[in-house]
Amino acid sequence: MEKHCMECSDKLRGRTDKKFCTDMCRNAYNNRLNSSVNNYVRNVNNVLKRNRRILEALTVFNETKIHKRKLIDMGFDFKYFTHKKAVRAGMIYFCYDLGYLAMEKDDYISIKLSVIELEAELVSIVAEPNPKYKSRLVNDDLNEIRQ
Repeated sequence: MEKHCMECSDKLRGRTDKKFCTDMCRNAYNNRLNSSVNNYVRNVNNVLKRNRRILEALTVFNETKIHKRKLIDMGFDFKYFTHKKAVRAGMIYFCYDLGYLAMEKDDYISIKLSVIELEAELVSIVAEPNPKYKSRLVNDDLNEIRQ
């Protein structure tokens, strides 16, 4: 029985378990297969980067208090953020290391994490145990990390 390339349907020569005639066909097949997932991730990441650039531009100009309309006019999308943190004053939403805190009357305060704060934030996110997957071993490891 003759085998054919999964991408271009050319006859395959060589190993019996071969699926593609060339690396180019293998790459084209896998790129086509994963294109929808890659496009979604790329689009979300582009929005997050744009949001971060807007926050960065405002912090460069020392604008700590920003009106919601100004953010929207600059192209900011409030639906996308990398993580959030609850504080006494409300919820801080982050786009990587830059964040914003909602204040009264559509005003927002921009917040920039230092490298040390960002590392501590990432460790706390990674180290938080998931109650669905309780494991004595994992909890012991987390307690050692926290000490």
